[in-house]
Amino acid sequence: MKYTNSIEIDLPREQVAQLLADPAHLPKWLRGVVLHEPVQGIHGQLGTESRVVMQSGRRTMECTETITRLDPAVLRGIPKESVVHFDREIVGAGMWSVVRDRLTEAGPETTFWEQDSEYRFDSLLMRLVGLLMPGSFHKQSQQHMQDFKAFAEQGKDVRGEGN
Repeated sequence: MKYTNSIEIDLPREQVAQLLADPAHLPKWLRGVVLHEPVQGIHGQLGTESRVVMQSGRRTMECTETITRLDPAVLRGIPKESVVHFDREIVGAGMWSVVRDRLTEAGPETTFWEQDSEYRFDSLLMRLVGLLMPGSFHKQSQQHMQDFKAFAEQGKDVRGEGN
């Protein structure tokens, strides 16, 4: 299953890239994050492998995230014409996913964030969920992007809100 989401954020691209790449901010905008810790490498750097624990209601899911692309490698002084790429591979019980983020300058103080997501499922149950409810994955990804926008622009923190 593949889909694309996008959103415009009223902040300069370099600032958006730095916020997005900093895992310390994840719990503030990514609903359900319980833990995000590097197992190998340094947070936010290419090749870093992290253990991620998510919770939704009573259900807890653990997975491994690997940063597979970070271009440019340094998120300071990014040339105007450059596109920032931030890709992650996520592997959990019965599923594999890749998320490819692209940040482009929409204006001097505005960033266009486009995200391609792809999921593959190993278990029969997850394959059925993917087939019967593909829109729920797309909708959840868009919600994450909207939550990030609210965090980046207004400092809004999703913790304490319902998942």
